[in-house]
Amino acid sequence: MSSANPSVPQPVGPGNVPMGPYDPTYGATKSVDMTASAFAGTVLITVAVFQVLQGIAAVAADDVYVTGIEYVYQLDVTSWGWIHIVVGVLALVAGAGVLARQTWAYVTGIILAVVASLANFAFLPYYPIWSLVILAFNIAVIWALSSLLARGGTY
Repeated sequence: MSSANPSVPQPVGPGNVPMGPYDPTYGATKSVDMTASAFAGTVLITVAVFQVLQGIAAVAADDVYVTGIEYVYQLDVTSWGWIHIVVGVLALVAGAGVLARQTWAYVTGIILAVVASLANFAFLPYYPIWSLVILAFNIAVIWALSSLLARGGTY
């Protein structure tokens, strides 16, 4: 809407579209951000649960995972299990924060998804297919949370 006085500047949004109380894009942007937040939080929690279960399997029974070629970053399977459990529990907390649309949780979720990706990359020799699946989910989480932060965070 334009004012009756053309000398009064109007707030301008993306693409030099005047923004006012009746901005049609406001609701659409809020809906997209809420959907992306729900997606990111749900996938982060799902990956965190998978991470914890992967860690419990490694701690409970060392013979679940096969050790093959020795790599530079090789650790005991029990050590890997505890790493997965700690990262998974922290990611569960961050996922709950993302569902609550907390900006701190977006940043924490990205950091934890990167750490989980690195841990699963290093865990590839033990369980390659599962590690690749978790890597793919972590990439989706990083993308969703990064796009939310790029759009300005929460509403």
